[in-house]
Amino acid sequence: MNITEPPSMMPFDGAVKAGFGTVETVLLLILVVLLTLSALISGSEAAFFSLSPNDKEELKNDSSKKATFVKDLLKKPKDLLATILITNNFVNVGIVILSSAFLSKILDQSESSQALNFFIEVVIITLTLLLLGEVIPKIYATKNALRFSQMMGRPLHTLDRLPPVSWMRSGLVSGSSFIQRKVKKGKVDISSDELEQALALTKEVSENDEEHKILEGIVKFGNTEVRQIMKPRLDIHAIETSQTFKEVLDIILECGHSRIPVYADNFDKISGVLFIKDLLPILGTDKNYDWKSLIRKPFFVPENKKIDDLLKEFQEKKVHIALVVDEYGGTSGLITLEDVLEEIVGDITDEFDDDEIAYTKIDENTYLFEGKTTIIDFFKVMEINEKDINFETKNAETLGGYILEKAGKILKNNEFIELGNLKLIVESSDKRRIKMIKAVKLKKDEKAD
Repeated sequence: MNITEPPSMMPFDGAVKAGFGTVETVLLLILVVLLTLSALISGSEAAFFSLSPNDKEELKNDSSKKATFVKDLLKKPKDLLATILITNNFVNVGIVILSSAFLSKILDQSESSQALNFFIEVVIITLTLLLLGEVIPKIYATKNALRFSQMMGRPLHTLDRLPPVSWMRSGLVSGSSFIQRKVKKGKVDISSDELEQALALTKEVSENDEEHKILEGIVKFGNTEVRQIMKPRLDIHAIETSQTFKEVLDIILECGHSRIPVYADNFDKISGVLFIKDLLPILGTDKNYDWKSLIRKPFFVPENKKIDDLLKEFQEKKVHIALVVDEYGGTSGLITLEDVLEEIVGDITDEFDDDEIAYTKIDENTYLFEGKTTIIDFFKVMEINEKDINFETKNAETLGGYILEKAGKILKNNEFIELGNLKLIVESSDKRRIKMIKAVKLKKDEKAD
């Protein structure tokens, strides 16, 4: 009786050869070893180049052999990177070649097995090499940079001096140095807007909020104008040239400043600046002393001057205070070195500063501000960006001045304007200026009444 065997139910039945021979086993073991080497070398790249300053300081104070190898390798980062890349490429090429040889041993080379062979070589081997040889080792090494770099210090130190890797490393480093000398180094053109976007993306994952604020201050520093951070003329303490020495002393004791502007007739005619330290030698002398002889020359700057340029002039001229003038030559405010530095490091408070809060937070969406609050301070408190609300102004420096500019008049109590999703309500005003303003954050579906 002839019994016909049923057809196989496996789509690639017969594609795989029966059993593993000695050659196949050796190839498989070599592949495992090479894959392990690929993981270790890839992880080394991430570990060595993600060492934190604290890790490097710890290595500096460590006199062990492992730490010594790491420190020697870090002295020549280009050589280290070249050694890692050359070795890793050799290992990965070896994995690909041996994988093909291994597959040819265990798979039939018939037309029916070509699809399976292609799938394994292109998809399975690529994914395995990518995950086990690159991604996973680098993630682990980044989180354990110091320990991983110490573990791989000796092997890489040996590879760095072992031919032919050492020869190829020297050739690669020399070739790259030659190219750098012949080709001008391209300047990275990054705009301040791109830097702001990068900082915004990292804000949520930033561990130190103070450091993040300093970085934001540095990015915005070059785009900030003097008029945005100056003290308005209405808030400046000044001395008139006609005042007596006793009156001058009273003003000094009242305001507590170390430098005070001096004017003649009106504040648009600035005569100079009086340094309080210059009065120390004459305290207790004649009450009618001619204090005007101590006045120093004033330093004037325009309203639209960038504060990074102003900082350079402060350093060059060795002054700490400047009078701000408008396009007509009138005095519009005053700015100090402290005001400029506060744009980077935040508020600097001394023993004479008023500790009262410049604003009042009523609830999560409602704030109360003085009309003289500068626009830049208003944005800081409200935690908004002027670009997000399409903020535009001609020459307003304060919140009250901006409302006056937009409305075209001094608004009365309870009158308001809208700025993006903000409702700015006048709480108090007189015939001369707006004194208090309530800022309310509106929801997207909420309209001002």
